[in-house]
Amino acid sequence: MIKILFICHGNICRSPMAEFVMKDLVKKAGLEAWFHIESAATSTEEIGNPVYPPARRKLTEHGIDCSGKTARQLQNDDYEEYDLLIGMDQANLRNMHRICGGDFEDKMHLLMEYTERPGDVADPWYTGDFEATWRDVLEGCQGLLHKLTEAKTQC
Repeated sequence: MIKILFICHGNICRSPMAEFVMKDLVKKAGLEAWFHIESAATSTEEIGNPVYPPARRKLTEHGIDCSGKTARQLQNDDYEEYDLLIGMDQANLRNMHRICGGDFEDKMHLLMEYTERPGDVADPWYTGDFEATWRDVLEGCQGLLHKLTEAKTQC
Protein backbone atom coordinates (compact mmCIF):
# COMPACT_ATOMS: atom_id res chain seq x y z
CA MET A 1 0.00 0.00 0.00
CA ILE A 2 1.23 3.49 -0.91
CA LYS A 3 0.50 6.12 1.73
CA ILE A 4 0.26 9.71 0.47
CA LEU A 5 -0.14 12.86 2.56
CA PHE A 6 -0.97 16.08 0.66
CA ILE A 7 0.08 19.26 2.47
CA CYS A 8 -0.68 22.97 2.20
CA HIS A 9 -0.69 25.90 4.62
CA GLY A 10 -4.12 25.55 6.22
CA ASN A 11 -5.51 22.20 4.98
CA ILE A 12 -8.78 23.82 3.91
CA CYS A 13 -8.26 24.48 0.17
CA ARG A 14 -5.45 22.96 -1.89
CA SER A 15 -4.41 19.88 0.10
CA PRO A 16 -7.95 18.62 0.75
CA MET A 17 -8.74 19.24 -2.93
CA ALA A 18 -5.71 17.08 -3.80
CA GLU A 19 -6.70 14.44 -1.23
CA PHE A 20 -10.21 14.02 -2.59
CA VAL A 21 -9.26 14.36 -6.27
CA MET A 22 -6.64 11.64 -5.80
CA LYS A 23 -9.11 9.42 -3.94
CA ASP A 24 -11.57 9.90 -6.79
CA LEU A 25 -8.97 9.05 -9.46
CA VAL A 26 -7.84 5.98 -7.52
CA LYS A 27 -11.43 4.80 -7.05
CA LYS A 28 -12.25 5.26 -10.74
CA ALA A 29 -9.12 3.26 -11.62
CA GLY A 30 -10.16 0.45 -9.25
CA LEU A 31 -6.97 0.89 -7.22
CA GLU A 32 -8.38 1.74 -3.79
CA ALA A 33 -6.59 -1.22 -2.18
CA TRP A 34 -3.24 0.17 -3.34
CA PHE A 35 -3.52 3.57 -1.64
CA HIS A 36 -4.11 5.38 1.64
CA ILE A 37 -4.57 9.12 1.03
CA GLU A 38 -4.97 12.02 3.48
CA SER A 39 -4.05 15.70 3.82
CA ALA A 40 -2.65 18.06 6.45
CA ALA A 41 -1.53 21.64 7.12
CA THR A 42 1.82 23.14 8.00
CA SER A 43 0.12 25.75 10.20
CA THR A 44 -2.25 25.58 13.16
CA GLU A 45 -4.56 28.35 11.94
CA GLU A 46 -7.38 26.20 10.58
CA ILE A 47 -7.14 23.02 12.71
CA GLY A 48 -10.59 21.48 13.12
CA ASN A 49 -12.18 23.60 10.39
CA PRO A 50 -13.95 21.99 7.42
CA VAL A 51 -12.92 22.38 3.79
CA TYR A 52 -13.31 26.03 2.73
CA PRO A 53 -16.76 26.45 1.09
CA PRO A 54 -15.53 27.54 -2.38
CA ALA A 55 -13.12 24.56 -2.46
CA ARG A 56 -15.93 22.24 -1.35
CA ARG A 57 -18.19 23.67 -4.08
CA LYS A 58 -15.50 23.13 -6.74
CA LEU A 59 -15.13 19.49 -5.69
CA THR A 60 -18.93 19.01 -5.63
CA GLU A 61 -19.14 20.54 -9.12
CA HIS A 62 -17.01 17.59 -10.27
CA GLY A 63 -18.98 14.98 -8.32
CA ILE A 64 -16.45 14.68 -5.48
CA ASP A 65 -17.60 14.62 -1.84
CA CYS A 66 -15.29 15.88 0.91
CA SER A 67 -17.79 15.93 3.78
CA GLY A 68 -16.40 15.16 7.20
CA LYS A 69 -12.89 16.41 6.40
CA THR A 70 -11.44 18.78 8.99
CA ALA A 71 -8.02 20.40 8.97
CA ARG A 72 -5.18 18.85 10.91
CA GLN A 73 -1.52 19.77 11.25
CA LEU A 74 1.41 17.79 9.87
CA GLN A 75 3.27 16.02 12.69
CA ASN A 76 6.87 14.84 12.81
CA ASP A 77 5.79 11.19 12.99
CA ASP A 78 3.84 11.57 9.71
CA TYR A 79 7.22 11.32 7.99
CA GLU A 80 7.55 7.71 9.11
CA GLU A 81 3.85 6.93 8.54
CA TYR A 82 3.63 8.07 4.89
CA ASP A 83 5.55 7.08 1.76
CA LEU A 84 5.06 10.45 0.08
CA LEU A 85 4.49 13.92 1.52
CA ILE A 86 3.30 16.14 -1.32
CA GLY A 87 3.37 19.91 -0.81
CA MET A 88 1.49 22.48 -2.85
CA ASP A 89 4.18 25.19 -2.94
CA GLN A 90 7.76 26.05 -1.95
CA ALA A 91 6.70 27.60 1.38
CA ASN A 92 4.87 24.37 2.27
CA LEU A 93 7.96 22.35 1.36
CA ARG A 94 10.19 24.49 3.61
CA ASN A 95 7.73 24.10 6.51
CA MET A 96 7.43 20.35 5.88
CA HIS A 97 11.23 20.05 6.20
CA ARG A 98 11.15 22.11 9.41
CA ILE A 99 8.32 20.09 11.01
CA CYS A 100 9.75 16.71 10.03
CA GLY A 101 13.40 17.60 10.66
CA GLY A 102 14.44 17.15 7.03
CA ASP A 103 13.80 14.71 4.21
CA PHE A 104 16.26 11.87 4.63
CA GLU A 105 14.36 9.35 2.49
CA ASP A 106 13.36 11.66 -0.41
CA LYS A 107 9.67 11.48 0.46
CA MET A 108 8.88 15.20 0.09
CA HIS A 109 7.88 16.59 -3.28
CA LEU A 110 5.75 19.29 -4.87
CA LEU A 111 2.55 18.15 -6.60
CA MET A 112 3.39 20.01 -9.80
CA GLU A 113 6.63 17.98 -10.14
CA TYR A 114 4.39 15.30 -11.63
CA THR A 115 3.30 17.55 -14.51
CA GLU A 116 4.87 19.24 -17.51
CA ARG A 117 4.61 22.52 -15.55
CA PRO A 118 6.73 22.22 -12.37
CA GLY A 119 6.11 24.95 -9.81
CA ASP A 120 3.46 25.84 -7.26
CA VAL A 121 -0.24 24.95 -7.21
CA ALA A 122 -2.21 28.19 -7.56
CA ASP A 123 -3.35 29.32 -4.09
CA PRO A 124 -7.06 30.25 -4.24
CA TRP A 125 -6.96 31.78 -0.76
CA TYR A 126 -5.17 34.73 -2.36
CA THR A 127 -6.31 34.53 -5.99
CA GLY A 128 -9.94 33.54 -5.48
CA ASP A 129 -9.50 31.43 -8.64
CA PHE A 130 -10.62 27.96 -7.57
CA GLU A 131 -10.84 26.87 -11.22
CA ALA A 132 -7.07 27.40 -11.71
CA THR A 133 -6.41 25.50 -8.50
CA TRP A 134 -8.72 22.70 -9.68
CA ARG A 135 -6.79 22.41 -12.95
CA ASP A 136 -3.40 22.34 -11.17
CA VAL A 137 -4.56 19.78 -8.60
CA LEU A 138 -6.20 17.53 -11.21
CA GLU A 139 -3.16 17.62 -13.49
CA GLY A 140 -0.78 17.00 -10.58
CA CYS A 141 -2.82 14.10 -9.19
CA GLN A 142 -3.18 12.52 -12.64
CA GLY A 143 0.59 12.76 -13.13
CA LEU A 144 1.31 11.35 -9.67
CA LEU A 145 -1.09 8.45 -10.15
CA HIS A 146 0.44 7.69 -13.55
CA LYS A 147 3.95 7.67 -12.08
CA LEU A 148 2.95 5.45 -9.16
CA THR A 149 0.96 2.95 -11.21
CA GLU A 150 3.68 2.81 -13.83
CA ALA A 151 6.23 2.01 -11.11
CA LYS A 152 3.87 -0.55 -9.53
CA THR A 153 3.25 -2.42 -12.80
CA GLN A 154 7.00 -2.65 -13.46
CA CYS A 155 7.53 -4.52 -10.18
